[in-house]
Amino acid sequence: MDDYLHIDGSHLEGGGQILRNAVALSCLLKKNITVFNIRANRPGPGLKSQHLHGLRLIRDLCEGQLLGDDIGSTTIHFAPKKLKTGHYEADAKTAGSVCLLMQVSIPCAAFIGSRTEIKFKGGTNAEMAPPIDYYIEVFQPIASKFGLDFSCELVRRGFYPKGGGQVNVVVNNAQHFKSVNMVDFGKITEIYGKVYVAGALQDKVGIEMAESAAKYIEDHLNIKPLISRSRVHQAVGTGCGIIVVAKTSTGCIIAGTAAGKKGKPSSCVGVEAAEMLVKEVKLGACVDTYLQDQLILLMALSEGCSKIRTGPITLHTQTAIFLSEKMTTAKFKVTPVDNAFYIECEGSAFSYCEKHR
Repeated sequence: MDDYLHIDGSHLEGGGQILRNAVALSCLLKKNITVFNIRANRPGPGLKSQHLHGLRLIRDLCEGQLLGDDIGSTTIHFAPKKLKTGHYEADAKTAGSVCLLMQVSIPCAAFIGSRTEIKFKGGTNAEMAPPIDYYIEVFQPIASKFGLDFSCELVRRGFYPKGGGQVNVVVNNAQHFKSVNMVDFGKITEIYGKVYVAGALQDKVGIEMAESAAKYIEDHLNIKPLISRSRVHQAVGTGCGIIVVAKTSTGCIIAGTAAGKKGKPSSCVGVEAAEMLVKEVKLGACVDTYLQDQLILLMALSEGCSKIRTGPITLHTQTAIFLSEKMTTAKFKVTPVDNAFYIECEGSAFSYCEKHR
């Protein structure tokens, strides 16, 4: 395997993200890779079920060869081939996050050359991962600015420990990604929120979350948000949560999220999401903490120079930049400005025609 690019999965963040980004870039660029020390910095290193099924989905998307795809494996070898159209399914088989499955596969599916449908199953609102609400409300519209065009249908929510949620995604064809400039926060035009309650929980749980979040936002930003509540009937298990979103006059979308947990007061859940939102807004960040690392791959593949204004640079973002520069011709520059940071990228101008026709 002399022609394989070797990637140390323990570098920087050392979790599942470096594996996901490496395999996605490998698929698009048709570069053979070996990833070793997978999830070395996590309890129980190696592949978990959701990582395994994410890898297999990418393998299927490009008719690739995947070795080492076993639960607990700390090394995989991946040799991609040509992307192919079709209908696909990825099932984490656990409460593993469907959003992490989506992260690794949607950018790849965009370059198949035709409309692609993927059915994702697993946890829609999992710990240590973005909830599906964030993906729909924040990532999807911002990704569309780059030309990554997809739609999500939330069929069923799935909670810990069983998972069982389902999201149907349609990814439209992209010839290339466009550069994006998001450095002007502008003025807030609206703040809204969504609260969901599922399973055996009483409706008052949702009421307390909504009221506490609304009060915190109004007290700190002097804006009264409109927060809706819903009783979720299509769900596996019991769970609750909230997302609060601020939109600005320049097209920025900032959010805060929180999920309920046994023993955690509902009012605290609402305040947690509101605190997250208020902190980001006061930084003047055009891209919030949980979005910044998700945009690095899109910036790296885009034509031209992208520039985004963020808060403090996360370890996930540092890892994504490191890997993008290792695997593509993209060049990044991070500059501190007051309490914020600018991330600039001269993209690699990847196009569908380049590798997969």
